[in-house]
Order: sequence, then structure tokens, then C-alpha cells
Amino acid sequence: MTNIVILTGAGVSAESGLGTFRNTDGLWTEYDIEDVATPEGFARDPVLVHDFYNARRDNCLRARPNPAHYALARLEKKHSGPVHIITQNVDDLHERAGTRAVWHMHGELMRARCAACGHGWDAPRRMRAGAPCPACGNGATRPDVVWFGEMPFHMHEIPDLLRAADLFVSIGTSGNVYPAAAFVQDAARTGARTLELNLEPSAGARDFDETRQGPASALVPQWVEEVLGR
Repeated sequence: MTNIVILTGAGVSAESGLGTFRNTDGLWTEYDIEDVATPEGFARDPVLVHDFYNARRDNCLRARPNPAHYALARLEKKHSGPVHIITQNVDDLHERAGTRAVWHMHGELMRARCAACGHGWDAPRRMRAGAPCPACGNGATRPDVVWFGEMPFHMHEIPDLLRAADLFVSIGTSGNVYPAAAFVQDAARTGARTLELNLEPSAGARDFDETRQGPASALVPQWVEEVLGR
């Protein structure tokens, strides 16, 4: 029984129309990241931050899972062992494709959180500055996403997942963002085989046992068929 741990990044959702930080067009080029993706930016101008994430939420709701998302959901359902997906993405396309075991280390665009008490809830389509927290009534509601300078979520659970992995697969990630960029080394240290599926070699491609290049919508279904066919 093979325990599979998968890390997904922006390259999995790019073919669904959701951009990355490094796109030459799209939402991110219209804003300074310091203004919309840091706690300090939120403190300075919460209206701007909510406008930005409202636009991202609209974009996400218009997007649809692509063949890579559906293939990973099929893998989780059909594989004889456990399959865990750790994602750097804040969209909900894995869940909409049918995957259940998803660890959102950078938070979830479709969730809201109170900066005062930590309570979380499903975000409305349009969040607004000063909206009261349903638990404590404080007006410090924010998107439930991890901003620069904040600790990623699930960092107590993820190391255990990596240590237990027999196979670690990285899909659609740049290999530039830590701590996720070191997951391949963490998994390999305890004996896992490692595979990278990416449009082009990542910054850490040399750390993998095997790398394959191409669009996720083609590579991931092909790989899933190989795994399920064995």
C-alpha cells in the first residue's frame, strides 16, 4: 500500500484561468503586493484589500476544475492507500473536483476569519471592511488567507504527512517559495520516492528522483492512470 503525498501549486489551476504571482498580466499586476497581501497593508487600507480579494473571489467562482483536478480526485477515490494533497493554492478547485483530503497551507479564498478572535466562517461573495465577526462582533474581519510575513497553516500536521510518504509528487510549483520548496527534501530524507510534474523544471528540480515537463492537464491524468494501472 503506497502512501502518496502531493504538493500542488499555481500551475495546477492556471489552466482553469487562475493566474499566478508571476503572470505578466491579470490581477496581481494591478496592485502592489505590499498593499494587498500583508497584515500591514490590511491595517492601512482594509477597503483596498477587500476589493482585491473580492475580485479574486469572483474570478475563482467563474473558474472550473480542469482535468488535473479531476484526475487527482479520481486518484484519491481509487488508490488503495492514502492520498493527501497539500496545496499552496487558495482556490477551491480541488474540492469542487471531488477531492476530500486537501490541506490549504496558504488558506482559503472562500473563507473569512476574524483577526481579533480567530473565528472562521464561509465568506460571502463580497466581503466589506468593518463587517462584524459572527462570533465576537469585532469589525476586524479579513480573508482567511496567509499573507507575506505570516505562518502557513497546518505546519504541525504537514511534517508528519511528509515523513509517512512513500511517494511525494510536486505539481505545478515554482520551487521558490518556502517552506513548501523544501518538502521534497523532507520527504526524501525518510525514504520517499519523489516526482515533479511541471510546465518547466522548477528551482528545485535536481532534488527529485524524476521530473516530467508539460501542462498539468496532460501530465497529471497520464500519471494517475499509471499509478492506478499498477
